[in-house]
Amino acid sequence: MSRQFAIGDIHGCSKALRSLIEAINPQPDDELIFLGDYVDRGPDSRDVVDQLIDLESRCQMTALRGNHEIMLMGVAKAGLDPTIWSHSGGQSTIASYGGSLEKIPQRHLDFFYSLKPFHETADSIFVHANYVSSIAMAEQDDATIYWKHLDFPHPMPHYSMKRVFVGHTPQPYGDVLDLGHLVCVDTYCFGGGYLTAYETKSGDRLQFDRHGHERRTPLRSFLDRVKKVFK
Repeated sequence: MSRQFAIGDIHGCSKALRSLIEAINPQPDDELIFLGDYVDRGPDSRDVVDQLIDLESRCQMTALRGNHEIMLMGVAKAGLDPTIWSHSGGQSTIASYGGSLEKIPQRHLDFFYSLKPFHETADSIFVHANYVSSIAMAEQDDATIYWKHLDFPHPMPHYSMKRVFVGHTPQPYGDVLDLGHLVCVDTYCFGGGYLTAYETKSGDRLQFDRHGHERRTPLRSFLDRVKKVFK
């Protein structure tokens, strides 16, 4: 039976990604959906992109665009001021490419150009950052789907009643935020948390830290803890 994984923000954590892919051992019919932010902050953005490109030949892979890819390409190809990007972890990406964005290989540029704004299936929506519950994904604005963090109150269920998977908003303690209608799998790998792959059918989770070590006894999510207290 094929599997479908939603995978959160990698941010240059190449060892975590390598361990995660090895643990999943994706087969040709498996679907891996990456929610964006592959570069910046972590130690080896270049290797992350290499791994993702190589993965395309092994399974069904969908890669979404994150705000950090927007910043990178804005500086590298549109001549935008690099100040904001540099302060957001861009220097680590430049270092991974040998000190210059001019050294980014063409196949990496092609990968960045190919990234999608969102992915929608019969029962799920995958998007980098956020959504407006009352409108179709094709009508969402860029500020929402790439930049807006999950605020309180959290978004209501999407009008389509499809479950929505997002990244972008780092979750404390490495726990996945699972509200049923909304799942956030950015578990803060570069900042001491984990890179998470969430199997959308079973709810199973694989997590690895930035050094590539598996989280063998993951904490329950906040909601799971609350449910246990009130049983």
